[in-house]
Amino acid sequence: MAKLNRISTHNLPEAVLDRREAVPALIPRPRDWLVVAGLAGSAQELCAMTDDGPNVFGLGGAMGAAPMMALGLALAQPERRVLCITGDGELLMNLGALATIALLNPPNLRLVCVDNGKYGETGNQDSHTGLGVRLDQIAAGAGIPATFAINTADEIAEGRRLLETESGLCFVLLRVKEGPALKRPRSLRPHVVRDRFRAALLPA
Repeated sequence: MAKLNRISTHNLPEAVLDRREAVPALIPRPRDWLVVAGLAGSAQELCAMTDDGPNVFGLGGAMGAAPMMALGLALAQPERRVLCITGDGELLMNLGALATIALLNPPNLRLVCVDNGKYGETGNQDSHTGLGVRLDQIAAGAGIPATFAINTADEIAEGRRLLETESGLCFVLLRVKEGPALKRPRSLRPHVVRDRFRAALLPA
């Protein structure tokens, strides 16, 4: 049996941020965006922060789909600001999305990956990032022009500045410790989420 290659992380600080505090600090005004949120923690957090608002399309099962859905939205709505927020497990399922997004390079798209190093929905096993894989470096290698990794509270302000004022496509990796996401009841009826998001997206 092949031996697991645990990648050296001696230059990588331990994750210390609580996602319930770090995500709202990074994205203080989520209603300013059209949001595509990956399933599980990412969708729960953005729905909690917006009171399950209509500008958030929170996925409920389509694991790996959020980045490409956000790409399509950004290309179709070039005058609107689009935010994709996803997790490390979900992004690892669809790394090719980073290459496609980089090549198409929509300036109105921002990508945030909340990385806890775990597959939280299937038993909290170590994800690839928990074993040393660096998604910010993969994003940079794919060609995304601006990338930034947040490891401490002092770095959140720079990540927020990048999301809010950068003139082009960017990727922010938010490294957090293991722990629950912000939660509140949210609609898991696909047609309801679709219809209200469409109403928020299109003119009356």
